[in-house]
Amino acid sequence: MNFLEKYKDEFEKYDRMDHDFIDDDKIWAQLNKWENPSKEDVRRVLKKAEQCVRLDPEETAILIQNKDEETIQEMYELAHRLKEEVYGDRIVFFAPLYISDECANDCVYCGFRCSNKAMHRKTLSMDEIEQEVRIMIEEGQKRTVLVYGESPSTQVDFMCDTVRKVYSVKSKHGEIRRANINCAPLTVEELKKLKEVGIGTFQVFQETYHHETYRKMHPAGTIKGHYRWRLYCMDRAQQAGVDDNGIGVLFGLYDWRFEVMGLLYHTIHLEETFNGVGPHTISFPRIKFATGTPFSEHPEYEVSDQDFKKLVAILRLSVPYTGLICTAREPDSVRREVIPFGVSQIDAGTRIGVGAYAQSKNANGLPDKEQFTIGDTNSLDSTVREICEMNCIPSFCTACYRAGRTGEQFMKVAKSRFVHNFCIPNAIFTLKEYLLDYASDETRKKGEEVLAKHIAQFKGEPVYDKIQENLKRIENGERDLRL
Repeated sequence: MNFLEKYKDEFEKYDRMDHDFIDDDKIWAQLNKWENPSKEDVRRVLKKAEQCVRLDPEETAILIQNKDEETIQEMYELAHRLKEEVYGDRIVFFAPLYISDECANDCVYCGFRCSNKAMHRKTLSMDEIEQEVRIMIEEGQKRTVLVYGESPSTQVDFMCDTVRKVYSVKSKHGEIRRANINCAPLTVEELKKLKEVGIGTFQVFQETYHHETYRKMHPAGTIKGHYRWRLYCMDRAQQAGVDDNGIGVLFGLYDWRFEVMGLLYHTIHLEETFNGVGPHTISFPRIKFATGTPFSEHPEYEVSDQDFKKLVAILRLSVPYTGLICTAREPDSVRREVIPFGVSQIDAGTRIGVGAYAQSKNANGLPDKEQFTIGDTNSLDSTVREICEMNCIPSFCTACYRAGRTGEQFMKVAKSRFVHNFCIPNAIFTLKEYLLDYASDETRKKGEEVLAKHIAQFKGEPVYDKIQENLKRIENGERDLRL
């Protein structure tokens, strides 16, 4: 049975719907209405944003269409303040692990597409997955996102086996403590299987919310050609009890202004449907050159660095409690610029391509056949040091997920002093682990300065003694201590 036959009944259910929650004409009407907002209009929206509440679509449209440099700077300043208020100055680290590049889809922008003969197709064996994970652990990684193409050889039972394998790999100092999944949309029953094996965040990106563009990018006759099957995948995840979800778009397929509105409407839909639980993270990758993929070389809607900076700030202002992920598609110079405007997670030490960690270690280079080109090829160690130099604290924390603080539970605590009382102490513990077990001398020196600064913030508070106690235990060889 092929994919189209397997999911035929699901597709038909969505095809029978009169409409979905993305109304293209309405979005453009809102953007056009606010084509030239006044300073007063913008400041009215910023006044509401100061309350750390989600903005309405027309309010976000005002920020999107704002062209006044003075109030754009005010947007950046407030985005930074909101990020500090909700997430503190910590930056959570992860790294992707590509399991397979076999794919039945034919997306015109993607190096994995089935018609791309330049790709050398491969799916990792369990032994090869263990090899990749060991290399990642040796570099200090604690969090990963497993990436799959959509193929008969990588269906849900295989995914479950790979998650079990990743969690089973242990080394002297560490292990992968959280394995997120970036894969194709699944049924409720398939998602229940992933929940049982303990996945972290379930990521599926819509790629583009614009209906016509989606049809152009994803040919009919492929499983990804079904817009609504993909659009409602997070609804099915919530129904399956997988309540830690990540959404995103590939900026450059269509007008970035429309796509930001689409992300907001998706967030609103989830929150209104599932008792206030929206996406845990939003990703905003820009299209980059992909092997054997002419479309990726000159995308019609390519997003400039300036607009990219603006859209990151707008996402933070519009959905203040949602984590924002800036990937290594971006060069480190761009990431340094946008991190202050709302980014809470980055990948570092990233190697893309199936078997890329072993290949880069053994051949001292990167694979030449990849899904896309990464912009930041720096090592995990140098990126940890760079984040410390920005006066932020790198975090490898996985406490919330493992303590069951996801979905509705996370949304409840995100609006409190949770980041101060739990997230920063846990970041302190995981950074201490990294500095002791993996860091270069230069990074260790800079990291200890950051630790001292953050520990000092807790003097006189009840948690201070616990922080000191756990740090001593870590220095004495214990690991994985958390609040």
